[in-house]
Amino acid sequence: MSKIELQNVTLNYAERNNVFTALEDISFSVKEGEFVSIIGASGCGKSSLLSLLEGLNFPTAGRVTINGDDIKGTGDDRAVVFQHYSLFPWMTTRANVVYGIKQVNKKLPKKDLGQIADDYLSKVGLSGFENKYPLQLSGGMQQRAAIARALAMSPSILLMDEPFGAVDAKNRKILQELLLELWENSEDKKTVIFVTHDIDEAILLSDRIIMMSANPGRIKKEISIPFPRPRNGSKLLESREYLNFRKEIITSFFNDISERIGGEEVAL
Repeated sequence: MSKIELQNVTLNYAERNNVFTALEDISFSVKEGEFVSIIGASGCGKSSLLSLLEGLNFPTAGRVTINGDDIKGTGDDRAVVFQHYSLFPWMTTRANVVYGIKQVNKKLPKKDLGQIADDYLSKVGLSGFENKYPLQLSGGMQQRAAIARALAMSPSILLMDEPFGAVDAKNRKILQELLLELWENSEDKKTVIFVTHDIDEAILLSDRIIMMSANPGRIKKEISIPFPRPRNGSKLLESREYLNFRKEIITSFFNDISERIGGEEVAL
């Protein structure tokens, strides 16, 4: 049985007297412990798709299931990391992580809550910053704290909506490598759905890429990543196989954009 499955999913939104179709006839499955990235141009329904998996929206037609059961709302089995850090500014870094843990396990003693929070902050390289407030942290550090909070909640599914989109290029690379290390070395490997616009990021992190097209959002192509794990981003970039594989994806990605704007060529 698949961990996640979407079967012929369509999602419509009502807009005044009109109906807008965000997703149409979406079908794919995700195995337990698999890392799947969703890529596509703006407006192709990536965030709408994630909202179905979060349980914040429900399909107009079709089914979205986890372990064979229909998603009926949000749940402790899923944690979300957003593009913007979503930390409470009035709480310390530790308190933000503790808050997340308490949402899924309210009976843990205070001492245990603090210890778990500190353990995960250590894993993301934030030891010594436990008592800092979000505004005292850089953007990259705030996103590390958000990742620590999500992981400390012990979900089986991690939903990530362009989590590194708001940081600079250097911190983005650091966070990619951190996430890759945490995921590959985890004893209870999470099932990850990762929304991104960054093709290199998707190749580095994923087992599989789902490419979407827009108006309405549909699956254009599913792409298995051929490079073995563990992966090193710098070494991948030196590989001719990587460069050829990347070129194929970019060509397909921009061909879709070109089709949307009437066949006008887009420089790669």
